[in-house]
Amino acid sequence: MTPAKFANRFIFTVATLLLSACTQTTGLEAQSQSTGQNGGQAPLAQKAYNRFPDIPVPTGANMDVKRTLVFGSGEGWFGQLGLDTQHDTDSMFDFYKQELSGFGWQEITSVRALVSVLTYERQGRVLSIQLEKATLLGSKITLTVSPRGDAAPAMN
Repeated sequence: MTPAKFANRFIFTVATLLLSACTQTTGLEAQSQSTGQNGGQAPLAQKAYNRFPDIPVPTGANMDVKRTLVFGSGEGWFGQLGLDTQHDTDSMFDFYKQELSGFGWQEITSVRALVSVLTYERQGRVLSIQLEKATLLGSKITLTVSPRGDAAPAMN
């Protein structure tokens, strides 16, 4: 088997496992009203995938396996999680600003722009969220979680 075929088979297997692990919700279901372009018509429910119990996921979000690569599980996972949602980027920005503190994340910084970025820290891990408008409707969400690195050495 060539290395490319092996890599493709490995990615497919990991994606299949991730999708099967992400089908249940936890008891964290809570309602949160959206005030974005969807006019508040679709409330955003806080939902945690089994594999990612420390991250709120908006109602109706779908995992994009082409943009997802995750290692570990529970509250120690790291990697990149790609989500597609029908909610606009302003609603998603407000959703994460409101919901992440309930999961123990502390905001470091956030920038609302054409491509918005939010950065948080929790228990030695850093979460970076990138929000961008989808091609037709909704938004693309990219959540990247990594261990927090040591401070960079001073440059002389």
